[in-house]
Amino acid sequence: MENKLIELLKKEIADKKVLILGFGREGRLNLETVRRAGLAKEVVVADQNEVDVQDIRTITGASYLDCIDEFDLVFKSPGVVLPKPFDEYKAVITSQAEYFLKVYGNKTIGITGTKGKSTTTTLICHELKENGFDALLLGNIGIPAFALLDEINEDTKIVFELSCHQLEYGKYSPHIGVYLNVFPEHLDHYGSFEKYRTAKENIYKNQKRGDRLYCGSGVIPREGEAESTVTVIYDFNRDDKALEMDEHITTFVEKNFISYNNHTLGIDEDSIALKGFHNFFDIAVAFAVCSDLGVSEEGFVKALTKYKTLPHRLEFVGNIDGIKYYDDSISTIPATAIEAINTIKDTDTIIIGGMDRGIDYEPLIKYLETSSVPNIILMETTGARIREEIKMGYMELNNSDRLHLVDNLSEAVKLAKAVTTKGKSCIMSPAAASYGIFKNFEERGEVFKKLVKER
Repeated sequence: MENKLIELLKKEIADKKVLILGFGREGRLNLETVRRAGLAKEVVVADQNEVDVQDIRTITGASYLDCIDEFDLVFKSPGVVLPKPFDEYKAVITSQAEYFLKVYGNKTIGITGTKGKSTTTTLICHELKENGFDALLLGNIGIPAFALLDEINEDTKIVFELSCHQLEYGKYSPHIGVYLNVFPEHLDHYGSFEKYRTAKENIYKNQKRGDRLYCGSGVIPREGEAESTVTVIYDFNRDDKALEMDEHITTFVEKNFISYNNHTLGIDEDSIALKGFHNFFDIAVAFAVCSDLGVSEEGFVKALTKYKTLPHRLEFVGNIDGIKYYDDSISTIPATAIEAINTIKDTDTIIIGGMDRGIDYEPLIKYLETSSVPNIILMETTGARIREEIKMGYMELNNSDRLHLVDNLSEAVKLAKAVTTKGKSCIMSPAAASYGIFKNFEERGEVFKKLVKER
């Protein structure tokens, strides 16, 4: 029996001109899926760069986006930035995530947020699998939505990490939405924090009655914006202290305790891989979602002890020559660097910097000024910018010997080895993007680990 999505796609592209816009990993899978469906009048690939594809017309070069309205249906890859508003095109523009949610939204648990979404996504999927559910992991985690179409069965729960780019033009939302938080990010793409936030909000804006939304206290939908049932998880470890005595709030995390539906769950940090209060919030969200899906408290705790953390998320690299090194390459905003220092209590050196996307570093600078971290190594364009901002308004920090400015990661690690006190910790938590310097944050993390281990 043919896959449900393929059957629908076959009907919708029959005798239509289809454009595959963007030809990276997701674009190639878009082409493969459209070809599998068949019946299209024409299928064309467009990309800024030259593409290697057989027996198909290609449009490449600087003006490759000019062709969009020549087609009936366009599958856009997330990284492609349209030159004009979405609704000004005559063509129907969709994406892999959008089309997937159109067909399988009723089976999907979708997770978004500026930070914590990969941990929450993998934890929910892990919990469901360990407790006997047929669950699939998809999305921004590194598994494109169309990659596992033939593994979806009637009872499958799809756990889908959704980036802002995948949600940006969304007309469909998952049956269960998880919206963790939002902080300034990707401003080079969106131009403003409000536009970025608006993209994230599509996780719930297309939900219907009977759907569910689980969200952090900083991203509660405004009145009338969500038709779904909303559960707010409060994080009393980090904020909302004024609400601690509100008897109406029954879903929260405080210290190492989670409360949900009148159940209190204690987290034994020594028995699990997830460390730090920021991870306790992710655990609380996963507990709420999984509990409502039928996972018992005992089953949740047992599975939690088996969960292994993802690479490059405050990952312990090793104790090398007496120094403990941590790879937090996933960190692309100030808040995550602050969380890293708060979690690793004996931080002696922190390495910060990367590509500058124009986000506000004042919260991080203020935190560093009052912190006890003795060695702050700044690198790349972001590091240089932070250094200049410190010169302009933070005289005490500027006149200290805590700041070190270097050009790149290699120099940063070399200096860290020299200045970090034996028995203490060094963290790379860049608070900046890796693009233009490394292929992605994963490559940056792998390079850091290699440099650390070099004798």
